[in-house]
Amino acid sequence: MENNLNGRWDAAAFFENLTATNKLAQSEQFVFCRVSGLDGFEEAVNEAQSQTAFVCVSDIADGYTELNNTPRTRRVKTVFLAMRHAAEDMSARAECMETMRELFRQFMSKLLPEKVRLEQNCIYLDPRISFNEIDRYFFNGAAGAYFQIAVDVYTDLRYNADEWA
Repeated sequence: MENNLNGRWDAAAFFENLTATNKLAQSEQFVFCRVSGLDGFEEAVNEAQSQTAFVCVSDIADGYTELNNTPRTRRVKTVFLAMRHAAEDMSARAECMETMRELFRQFMSKLLPEKVRLEQNCIYLDPRISFNEIDRYFFNGAAGAYFQIAVDVYTDLRYNADEWA
């Protein structure tokens, strides 16, 4: 991987690689896709009828810029997970949720050393990453969950006269 990230971290590429190399993700046939928010996630799950499990990273990010002694910009990336199951089969849904919880745990075990690597490049991940299960009515016949990763990078806010008329 590249050493100088220039304040950028490609979360989609990171999770695409995890999906491709994780034994659980492969055995459960998770496929990776990029989406635009929750609507894009629902669309991906609806359109890929032949697929049974998904890891989707949103290409949009909420965030803000903090104006203080060390100005920084925070971007929040969302990773969605979904697994199909027999409609109205709550025990199959529970099994899917357990698989996604375990996949989340395994992904976090790879995110920990990635966090250290990013910090060496002045990119900081918020250490608190919560796993959120989506209500059973989100999508009939599919269990869903998501987690969000907040990424902070230094932002150069020095006034530059060349940028102004």
